[in-house]
Amino acid sequence: MERRVFLGFAGPSIVVMTLLMVLPLAMAIWLGMHFITFDNVLEPQWVGLRNFAAALGDQRFWQSFGFTALYIGVVVPSWIVIGFVVAVLLDQVTGFARGLYLSIFLLRFIIVPIVGTIMFRQLFEPSGLLRWLYQELLNERFRYTEQTVKSLILFHGIWYVTPFTLVVYFAGLQTLPQDLIEAAGIDGASRLQKIRHIVIPHVRSLTLFILLFSIMDSYRVFDSVFVLTGLNPLYKANTIMTYTYQTATQLERLGRANAMAVLTIIGIMVVLIPNLYLSWKEQIAER
Repeated sequence: MERRVFLGFAGPSIVVMTLLMVLPLAMAIWLGMHFITFDNVLEPQWVGLRNFAAALGDQRFWQSFGFTALYIGVVVPSWIVIGFVVAVLLDQVTGFARGLYLSIFLLRFIIVPIVGTIMFRQLFEPSGLLRWLYQELLNERFRYTEQTVKSLILFHGIWYVTPFTLVVYFAGLQTLPQDLIEAAGIDGASRLQKIRHIVIPHVRSLTLFILLFSIMDSYRVFDSVFVLTGLNPLYKANTIMTYTYQTATQLERLGRANAMAVLTIIGIMVVLIPNLYLSWKEQIAER
């Protein structure tokens, strides 16, 4: 396709998407350089980079950043590994059973996220099934502590998005050339060897896509933490998004909250740029 034709089709979308990203970011940077509360919204006070310095010097901001990093480090690899393993197992099933299993795995998608999180939390209420199992298996009462609440957030995060990675990997496996699998079988390759040398390289680009999507999605996790913790500071389970929300609504520091949002975007870009580079190199290598 000629460059002029490509720009004619893609140009309007590129302009709109650029405006949707650049204008809000510019506004957030401008607001982050002002002292703003609900009382002086119409007359903000210029403070320069003071809000950014205050955010970087805030211990609770770094604490929320640490838990967000922990969430990404635990949940994202779990999504990739569990989704891939289940997709490979599901690919071995045929007929009606495949559709049945796939429907069960995708059941989560028909539940509104907030409603699903509330239902998940109720499983650990005094009359909840998982609370009863916890007490029966470990012979001790379930208590909401910093460790248990953080564990629930991580467990819920794994349950919530793993079906997405399952669908992506399962779709990718349907494009796998069966002659390669058959040739490997004739040469005496085991099932694990086929997965290692044929299946995994085939879905490598999908893995990079899932990695990019998962990091962005995990970095902005909010609703599950809000529901499971009630923003109780005793649990020390704030993420960057929940602490930014608290800074804006409870502390009424709108300028600092915008500064934190800008710092969050910078953090996301620092994490994503290497992965985007790897994805670009992968696309070049496949040509």
